[in-house]
Amino acid sequence: MSTLKPYLYLAVAIVFEVIGTSALKESDGFTRLGPSIVTALAYAVSFGALALTLKTIPVGLAYAIWSGVGIVLIATIGWIRFRQTLDTPAIVGLVLIVAGVVVINAFSKSLPH
Repeated sequence: MSTLKPYLYLAVAIVFEVIGTSALKESDGFTRLGPSIVTALAYAVSFGALALTLKTIPVGLAYAIWSGVGIVLIATIGWIRFRQTLDTPAIVGLVLIVAGVVVINAFSKSLPH
């Protein structure tokens, strides 16, 4: 597997996790059928892509990147789409998550390069 492929799978996993989580919010506790179906399908695609990622990238690092980027994207979508507030501690925490993902990708010898 080329070194780019696992990152492509990871990007797909992140995008579909964000779609699934956004739809989960819209599902209103699984009481709305359309968003509930989108949630299930998006999470299925996300976990499938994450499983392909794990063939190459160690589970701890892949999960750190997947969850970290997902958290930042969902927080941003929550702020923009759902008008949820982000106070200073939340923003600082999100910046630290981004910094952690950057450090992993820039310096970890465990990732395929």
